[in-house]
Amino acid sequence: MYQNSRLLQNIIDSIPLPIGVYVGDNLKIELANASMIKTWGKGNDVLGKTYLDVVPEIEKQQILDQALGVLKTGIAFHAKCQKVDLVIEGTMMEHYFNYSFIPLFDDKGQVYGVLNTGSDVTDLQLAKEEIQNSNEMLTMAIDASGIGSYEIDLATKKIKTSGNFNTLCCIENEATNEDLIAKLHPDDLPAREKAHEEAEISGKICYEARIVNENQSARWTKINGKIIKDKEGNPKTVIGIIQDIHEQKEFEEELKKQVTYRTDELTRSNNDLMQFASVVSHDLREPLRKIKIFNTLLRNDIESDVNEKSRKYIHKVSQSAQRMENIIEGILTYSTLDKTLQIIDTIDLNEVIENIKIDLELVIKEKDAILITCDLPEIEGAPILISQLFYNLIQNALKFSKADQPPRVIITSTMVKIDGADAVQITIKDNGIGLDAEFAEKIFTAFERLHSKDHYEGNGLGLALCRKIAKRHNGKITATGEKDNGAEFTVTLPLRQTVDTI
Repeated sequence: MYQNSRLLQNIIDSIPLPIGVYVGDNLKIELANASMIKTWGKGNDVLGKTYLDVVPEIEKQQILDQALGVLKTGIAFHAKCQKVDLVIEGTMMEHYFNYSFIPLFDDKGQVYGVLNTGSDVTDLQLAKEEIQNSNEMLTMAIDASGIGSYEIDLATKKIKTSGNFNTLCCIENEATNEDLIAKLHPDDLPAREKAHEEAEISGKICYEARIVNENQSARWTKINGKIIKDKEGNPKTVIGIIQDIHEQKEFEEELKKQVTYRTDELTRSNNDLMQFASVVSHDLREPLRKIKIFNTLLRNDIESDVNEKSRKYIHKVSQSAQRMENIIEGILTYSTLDKTLQIIDTIDLNEVIENIKIDLELVIKEKDAILITCDLPEIEGAPILISQLFYNLIQNALKFSKADQPPRVIITSTMVKIDGADAVQITIKDNGIGLDAEFAEKIFTAFERLHSKDHYEGNGLGLALCRKIAKRHNGKITATGEKDNGAEFTVTLPLRQTVDTI
């Protein structure tokens, strides 16, 4: 008998769930396994004491009444996820239990005690509450954002919705997938079909469509979804959200209208400006031509009788007329460059440089200039524009030379890449008056001059024209230098163009 009792105790102690037996009206603890003793947290000396003596905190939690009720009625009591506060090491701690009070009957059928079993589900309950709180917060966030969520059972075609889904889709009761498709604007059905075709590969659905109301008005929405598959890889469910983007769409449309309107205005303005520049330049040519002719006639007529002061004035008139002619030519070239299409052709840059040397032969001889060039590659571009580009740069190098030193111009090149494409980088370095680093970008601005027009002729358009030409060829031009120590211009141009005209 003793061995049987000992065996029973060992079995009960080995069970990981709390087990206790309470007998008599005062619920004296007759048996308690190690798990129950640990759960109470009151030490090992519990046998022979009453249930209330060991865990007095249960009296105010109706747990004692539940156990006594089972003892009196013989009807078992079961609790699920019941909150129980226990004092562990002097501190009241919150727990959750699934527990039972089961009546124990003697040979006569009378209840003599209560079997108490339980399992601690605190972690499970807290996780459940955390999930519930997260779901509530997510629902609140969805409601506050104006987004609606949905879940489509692909087998039954039924839809579960939440948030503002029904409001956005103009649905009052439960609806099927077909009901929703019928709400879409006919013009937007192809977008939906394409999105679902792509989703068969990517698993993601994304498209924009208008929902048509009963009054035939429509609102733009954006639908995002994901296809959930079963274990066999077959589509099972679609979950996603729907978002009202009507105001955003209206803003985009208004923005497009404004951009189109402003672009048209800018185009008209640019055309008017170029036409104005062209007309003015042409109209100025005739009176300028007459000024130069009559100034020459006047100089020839009175040259022998004029004093030095008058001769100086006549020379000033001639210089000013020539400067005006340069400005007119520069304006015409600059204003017409953007509206004139040029045919792309293969250009031998060596030939371009040689032709420029011939054009500037008199200046080169006059200044005793030295031009050192290297072997340059062939490129694709507009021959007229590329010649103009290098003519301006070499002419500048000769023009802005030092008074006491012959110009020395060195042209070198190296192969580089522009966005992965082959290109040539050509450097034109001189030993002239140079430029301050702070003006390295400013000199490419139209009509910008760094030097007095009395010392150096020009219209302020040469380098601006060079930058325009470089950009039209998908290239770039930069400048560096030091004051009184020469300037260096670097032109980078792709070897091949991707179009037939520029």
